[in-house]
Amino acid sequence: MARPKVLYVCQSCGYQASAWLGRCPECGEWNTLVEELDKKTGGATRQVGLSSGVAPRTMAAIDVQKSPRMATGIGELDRVLGGGLVPGSLVLVGGDPGVGKSTLVLDAAMRISNSGRTVLYVSGEESAEQTKLRALRIGEAGDKLYVLTETNLEVIVRAVEKLNPAIVIIDSIQTMHNPELPTAAGSVGQVRECTARLLRMAKESGPSVIIIGHVTKEGAIAGPRLLEHMVDVVLHFEGDRSYSFRVLRAVKNRFGSTSESGIFSMEENGLTQVANPAGLFLEEHKAAVPGAVVTACLEGTRPILVEIQALVAATPFGMPRRTAVGFDYNRVTMLLAILEKRLGFALGNQDAYVNVVGGMKVTEPAADLAVVTAIVSSFRDQAVPPKTLVLGEVGLTGEVRRVGSLARRIKEARTLGFTRFIVPHSREAELAGQAGIVAVYSVSEALAAIWQS
Repeated sequence: MARPKVLYVCQSCGYQASAWLGRCPECGEWNTLVEELDKKTGGATRQVGLSSGVAPRTMAAIDVQKSPRMATGIGELDRVLGGGLVPGSLVLVGGDPGVGKSTLVLDAAMRISNSGRTVLYVSGEESAEQTKLRALRIGEAGDKLYVLTETNLEVIVRAVEKLNPAIVIIDSIQTMHNPELPTAAGSVGQVRECTARLLRMAKESGPSVIIIGHVTKEGAIAGPRLLEHMVDVVLHFEGDRSYSFRVLRAVKNRFGSTSESGIFSMEENGLTQVANPAGLFLEEHKAAVPGAVVTACLEGTRPILVEIQALVAATPFGMPRRTAVGFDYNRVTMLLAILEKRLGFALGNQDAYVNVVGGMKVTEPAADLAVVTAIVSSFRDQAVPPKTLVLGEVGLTGEVRRVGSLARRIKEARTLGFTRFIVPHSREAELAGQAGIVAVYSVSEALAAIWQS
């Protein structure tokens, strides 16, 4: 049987070419031509739907039987998934190289196999012996865990039909290839077609499929953007390789919330769960240090206290430097401009460096006031009083704006010994009358309240 012909179709205008072109001659867009099977030469014979011969039904006539979720045995992973794996779901796990994606998924596979369920681990990057060595470092695997070293998707599908596993793990999707497409593994068309085939297998046969995906240098999952739309759950595993802490976040979840996150620590024997990470990123100081401020950030629904440090020093050059590690650089420059314009601080000839301790990345604006306080503390060489928590978003006019889950953040900080809280003015009734609460409307009020003594 002859191989079906491949056409290159522009995703913007639909132009078809017999060879790949960098720029579409029809619409002029760059890098929009993607390989697709020519329906005239055999591509149309393949079944592309999830089912056939099913008539449309009314919503009221559809009988929904709630399937129990499968716990992975890793509490932090189950939290992010919404309680466990849903049978027939397709989960995509992405992250930087070496962050621990394969370790996390293999650990889950070993725990699930120990519970009596059959798991098929397909490795396209490592040999079976290498996978075994990594498994020995993590723990004991049950007799229900099967390892297959293969990249041909048709062979993998036949193995799934023979074993009938509850969980199928693909490591990684960029190494898989569909023999019907005469292109290299990892290309846009191969990733799309392989994912579509795995999706049909999950919906028709019922196993939960976990696929590991590579990421680009910008941090996005490699391959077509359609990949994230096709799957049911998208998880991002993040962390600086220089630090041991890792954060698992749900970017998309059709079966649960995307507001949860899981915290892990990379140890010698694999990933360890961090069940209570509230004070994990705090640094201990013998005495109060200028430029160090503690704030409370939300990772999902859990407050985590982090220390933000700033260093302000006179620049020997004409153009001052602004550097931010773990915090948005553009937001730092905006906060410096607010200090200059609204509060009169002469920072035009000062270098400013902002760092979030412990490799944590803070993305929410609730840490604005803490960054401003750290910069002023370093500029004045005056330390913030100990056991003080600073929290709030800063507007361009110098006002301090309210943040979400304020009561939860303060409650967590109290358990760690904090007694004074510089927070935005809030209408939350549960904060009224609490000891140590200092509600402020502006940055100038906040700075005056911090150093009122």
